[in-house]
Amino acid sequence: MSDTKPENLVARIEEASTPAQKLKRLLGNQEVMLIVVYALMVLVFSLLNPRYFSTAAFGNILQDFGPIMLMATGMTFVIITGGIDLSVGSLAGLSGVCAALTIRATTANGMAPALSILLGILTALCVGLIVGTINGLLITKVGLAPFIATLATMGACTGSTLVITGGVQIAGAPSAVVQIGNTRFLGVLTWPLVGVLLILISFALILTKTKFGRHTYAIGSNSFAARVAGINVNRHLMKVYLIASLLASLAGMFVYFRLGSGSPATGKGGELQAIAAVVIGGAAMTGGSGRVTGTALGALITTSVLSGLILVGVEPNAQQIVVGALIAFAVAVQTMGQKNKD
Repeated sequence: MSDTKPENLVARIEEASTPAQKLKRLLGNQEVMLIVVYALMVLVFSLLNPRYFSTAAFGNILQDFGPIMLMATGMTFVIITGGIDLSVGSLAGLSGVCAALTIRATTANGMAPALSILLGILTALCVGLIVGTINGLLITKVGLAPFIATLATMGACTGSTLVITGGVQIAGAPSAVVQIGNTRFLGVLTWPLVGVLLILISFALILTKTKFGRHTYAIGSNSFAARVAGINVNRHLMKVYLIASLLASLAGMFVYFRLGSGSPATGKGGELQAIAAVVIGGAAMTGGSGRVTGTALGALITTSVLSGLILVGVEPNAQQIVVGALIAFAVAVQTMGQKNKD
């Protein structure tokens, strides 16, 4: 009796393929394509400015990659369900300044730095919990479209940050904050960055190996069918928007540790960069597809492009134009690819 298991059929097909067919299949893999694009990009920027190909430059790129990756990880789950979260950038800013105020106040009252920093992190997570709950309720209970609901909270977070700070940075952090955020080991790593990488791995496994991940794909593919299959769609969406907000709050903390102060400008444009990372990583804006590993490569490409442009002398304010162009290009490539399949 012949073996008809899908995995064994795939293995037999791969064994029968010629080397040319295997190479074509390998180059057709989205993540392999992204790695090739990244390598070409590094080559071009290194030729334009040799300082780009250095440990110091790569370390700085990874520091920019950290908060974008946190926001993009949550955005990956949101976009796979067919939604969008425009509030993540402004929420990162609000969480960072609230944490900075907490740490400054507790430090001034003589609290030990470790406990003060812990309270600051909890404050940031509480802010994320509140905003994520509001986003989830507006979408699942009030029935607002994700774009409208998160646009409203984006405006509220931006306004709250400016009211709280008066537009100035919140200083007064203990020296331990700067040490944690800027002390490098192995040339490029910091402890907050190690935390980001662990979170990245954890959520990649959650998305691909757990029932929660399967339900996320099912809702994005067909929410009606997901309901018929017994999935509590509203409760799942609440959890997804909470994840996105909590990770955005941690992005705010990442920037706080890096700067040693709470800046009202933290997270500005972060939602665009997060969306760009997810779309470049292969997720469809219509939902139902996407991977955290692809998003990680997308975030690395996005931050590397922006760093490269600065090193070759492009005006920093042009970054938003570049990010917008990357999103448009990635969506256009996806659309053309889908038409070719059809």
